[in-house]
Amino acid sequence: MNKSLTAIVALLVFLTASAYAGNPKPRKPGAGDKCAVCGMFVAKYTDFAAQLQFRDGTVMFFDGPKDLFTYYQGLARSSAGRKPGDVTAAFVTGFYTLTPIDGLKAFYVTGSNVNGPMGRELVPFATEAEAREFRKDHKGKAILRFRDITPAIVRELQ
Repeated sequence: MNKSLTAIVALLVFLTASAYAGNPKPRKPGAGDKCAVCGMFVAKYTDFAAQLQFRDGTVMFFDGPKDLFTYYQGLARSSAGRKPGDVTAAFVTGFYTLTPIDGLKAFYVTGSNVNGPMGRELVPFATEAEAREFRKDHKGKAILRFRDITPAIVRELQ
């Protein structure tokens, strides 16, 4: 390859990687994608589907936020050399919109009377106002952010 063609290819690779890294998009689970924690087929439970995206392009799907947090919190122990810093994006399904929202910025309601595919669940919302409304209507206990959800909180949902 000549030098100018090599430079163009390198620039295209850099721009593609930069564009992807700067603005990750949620991916839709396929029919064969299983929850990385419980093994359920995620495409059957799109109302609660969640995902983690990694620096190497890998996407791990989950049937709900509870399993996403279970996996994320155990990452250093269980996932072939991955660590929390390798996560480039987290997406969860907004309860009212049924569309993917940024899981790192979402508001999660715990202790409500709404169950996900695996029972008690962290119910996600894009806005605090939505979370407050849901909490009131569905007897939720608390509204938490991603950083506030501890392993103890996840264990209480098991």
